[in-house]
This record gives sequence, structure tokens and C-alpha cells, in this order.
Amino acid sequence: MTIRIGTSERDGTFHSQGRALKILFERRPALAAVEVLTSNSASMENALRLDAGAIELGFMASNWIGRAKNGQAPFARPIDLAMAAPMNAGPLFFVVRADSPIRLFSDLRGRRIALGPRTSGMVQHAHGLFGALGMRFSDLSPIYLDFATGAAALAAGEVDAQFQCPIPNPVMTDLAQRVRVRVLPYEPAELEAVLRAVPYYRRTVMRAGAIRGLEADLPQIAVVNVLVTHRRVPDSIVQEAVTAIATGCRELGKLNPLFAEIEKLFAPLRSQGPAALEFGGVPLHPGALRAYREAGLVTV
Repeated sequence: MTIRIGTSERDGTFHSQGRALKILFERRPALAAVEVLTSNSASMENALRLDAGAIELGFMASNWIGRAKNGQAPFARPIDLAMAAPMNAGPLFFVVRADSPIRLFSDLRGRRIALGPRTSGMVQHAHGLFGALGMRFSDLSPIYLDFATGAAALAAGEVDAQFQCPIPNPVMTDLAQRVRVRVLPYEPAELEAVLRAVPYYRRTVMRAGAIRGLEADLPQIAVVNVLVTHRRVPDSIVQEAVTAIATGCRELGKLNPLFAEIEKLFAPLRSQGPAALEFGGVPLHPGALRAYREAGLVTV
């Protein structure tokens, strides 16, 4: 059986993580055939493909999972998703050219901002962030471009800012090498407002030197990205995949630095049990639960 993994656009973080999973999975005989599929609308399309039986595993940002489960917009009906594993918790941030007059999040009013494809998860994140801070899309000029095109537009001065996904990612690394950039900071009160308003975000810190131009540690917002499946996917397949991930954390970190701290995302299982990974009320797939129990991560 071919294990199909839904990811993101080719330059997105989900796609690079999917390629790492493919390498890890194909070392296990039961997962020997793996196909990594791209998508221009990542989380939303992956949920729909799981519903249609077109993939066995899909990357999603945790904020989309509850919507898909409950059939909330943009989903027309509930989707019987099941959780497999956390993938990473990375910063979502706005970047501008170093010579830009934009200094704070509030300075984005009236500016041209490359947000991602119109149906992407990044656009949904932007709605949540701006809404938490009392801003509407009508207060700015949203530009719907994929990551690579948006970065090129920022470098050329065709947009004023770009909404970027967790680093390291090749688009951001290349952009920072092409032009001098700055990451926009949040005021402490802004961070608190976002964290209060959006329960699936976490506090994180972008470390100095993580990209060229980032000269000091910078508090930011992070989203937990996850690997999901569908209840119909056989328990044996999900168990094998989750076992590979849970026992291969160090190897995944070597294959892709986005996985560098994945072990920390499994840690809450020891104290909270399955609920630690049931984002949006979506339960663990029985195969995933069995894998975590056999790995000693869940004891209840």
C-alpha cells in the first residue's frame, strides 16, 4: 500500500517536513512506498483529501482541525479526522525590508502585505492575528501570493511586508540573503492579547541569528502544526507511522531542523494522556494511541 502524505506548496514548511517523513518511513518495511503530495491550500485541502480517501496522512495547522471536525466554514460538513502526531511549533511572523518605515505590528495599517494564497492557512492565521488586535483586512491591502512569489515581491519593493511561516524554510533563508530584512516585534500587550484570543497559539522566541538580520531574541507567536489522518485509515498503518515518528525524533531532527524540538511536543502525553494531542477535540487515532502506549509515552 502506498502511504500518501498531503503537505503544502513546494516551498512551504509542510512540504519539506513531508520529504523528511518519507525518508524515515521508507526505512520501515511496512511503510516502504510513500508519496509526498503538494497543495496550494495546505490544511484545508489536506482535510478534504483525507475525507475523500485521497491521502492517508496530512499536515494541518492546529487551528483548522476543530473547524474540519465540526463542519465549520470553510468546510461544508464535518470530517471524521483523527490525530496522528505533532510536527512542530514554529513562529508565524511578519518580515519587512530593513530600510522600511514599518517598525511595529500596528504600522501595518494601510500597507501591502503578502499573506499567502487566498485559501491558505496563512491567510486564516492573519485573520486571527489582526482580529485579536482590533484590525480588519479592510485596514490593510492583503496580497495573495505563495511564499516564493511573496518573498520576491518584498525584495523588489512590490509589497511592504510578508507574512512568513516557521523557520528554517528555504524561502526565508534565501530572502534574508538577497536583501536585508527585519522581523516585526510585538508589544508585550499585543502578545498577551493574541494569546488570550487564540487558544491554539503559544508563546515562542525567535533566536538571534536564526536568519540574517535577526540580531536579538524576539518574542513571537507560534502555532502547533500536526499530522492528521482519518478514522478509516487502518490501525496498523497509523501505528507504524506514529511509531516511526515517536521513536525517530533525533533522526527527524537531522533530516529537517523544523523537527529539532519535536520530542518536547510529545512530553505532555506523559502527564495529560491522549488529551494532550487532541487539538480541536479531534481524538487520537486508535493506531496512534497504541503506538504511544507501546513507546511508553501514554500510561493511562
